[in-house]
Amino acid sequence: MNKAVHKSTVIAVNRFGLGAKPGELRAVADDPRRWLKAQLAPGAAGASPELRTPEVFAEVRERLRARREQAQSREPEAAANNRNDNRNTYARTVRRHYLEQVGQRYRRAASTAAPFRERLVHFWSNHFAVSADKQPIPALAGLYEDEAIRPHVGGSFAELLFAAERHPAMILYLDNQRSVGPNSPLGKRANRRSRERSFGLNENLAREILELHTLGVDGGYTQADVSRFAEVLTGWSIGGASDRGRFADGTPGTFEFREAIHEPGSKTLLGKRYAEDGLGQGEQVLRDLALHPSTARHLALKLARHFVADEPPAATVDRLASAYLENDGQLVPVYEALIDAEESWDSLQAKYKTPHDFVVSTYRAFDYVPDNNRGTAATLDLLGQAPWRPGSPAGWPDSARDWGGADALYKRIEWSNTVARIAGNRADPVALGDSALGSAFSERSRRSVARAESRLQGTTLLLASPDFQRR
Repeated sequence: MNKAVHKSTVIAVNRFGLGAKPGELRAVADDPRRWLKAQLAPGAAGASPELRTPEVFAEVRERLRARREQAQSREPEAAANNRNDNRNTYARTVRRHYLEQVGQRYRRAASTAAPFRERLVHFWSNHFAVSADKQPIPALAGLYEDEAIRPHVGGSFAELLFAAERHPAMILYLDNQRSVGPNSPLGKRANRRSRERSFGLNENLAREILELHTLGVDGGYTQADVSRFAEVLTGWSIGGASDRGRFADGTPGTFEFREAIHEPGSKTLLGKRYAEDGLGQGEQVLRDLALHPSTARHLALKLARHFVADEPPAATVDRLASAYLENDGQLVPVYEALIDAEESWDSLQAKYKTPHDFVVSTYRAFDYVPDNNRGTAATLDLLGQAPWRPGSPAGWPDSARDWGGADALYKRIEWSNTVARIAGNRADPVALGDSALGSAFSERSRRSVARAESRLQGTTLLLASPDFQRR
């Protein structure tokens, strides 16, 4: 079978998509580019999660409140016991939501009939990364992906940018709810009260928007721009940011603009003056950033690196950036330019799979939809890419040099062997290689798999092979 499938089909399914399910290469073979573009049609965003951020945030906040109140008990022994009980209850609540969201993400990835669109969701979720190693982000990260990213991957970048920066997970992750303008009503009062001197400007969100989300590190902004933008974004907060005091109002877990902490006045950013307009001031800055030429180039480079090669051709990057600017930041024309670029189809296995890609493509190759949330999370943690836990706002890296190394390869081989043991003799590894890899299944790998002492060993060799490890 493998020689009968053209390499463009394999690239469409395995690099643009998430890995071939049984029969998928054959189904796509007639017109792989049309198959990809069909997934960009409006209305293909996918199902919404059963729970939403406000519900989950309210539950988590209640656990924190109970822990604090019981820790303040006047009976020392009771206080210690209650503190431990509530700490455990809080941790279990956060962990439960995290695992449920991990399970939903990987079930969807394993079963979706629109894997290119799903890959775009994962790409943009990583571009606008929040990291679940900071509380209470583990309980919100999957909801953030489904609420802020998923509905907007086929729209304009400005819409996606608005949704990501206003989501409670982003606000909390980068501490913008703590950012207080020094000349705001609350800031002025705080300056007169020594016990509240901890209030002040927080530049985290402003810096990451400029450096990571829009212009890029070489995008032409200065530290003064970061500081002015941080002032613009004061007041961007969430309802119920605390369970008592001045930040307790508003619907918990929803975006809330707090005029009382917004730095008043006009601000000049990237050489342009923005008049005072409360929330509207920040929205106008985001609209301008979304259409900035540096943003176009930064996004074009990241897309080309993810879908074409670690070091993509300059012509491809230029073409994507032009499509972005010519279409006022609409994303579908950029994706279509990526699909139409001849460079996208030059090499069968241009990208080394991240652990996430490796696990998802394995699930799809076996037509397996995971039902053990804890096991899925543990697998990705073991392989070095715990879901929504990149450790920084920069997200997970996207080049082979960041995922290689002897230890990482050893862990992949060990997991491949675990999968093979679970599959047992049910899977014919040669047929599996043909079905999953098509013409990317080299004669050398085929011979090695076919000559294995058992189907178990053959399956391990297939999954650990260079052919399967690349996309």
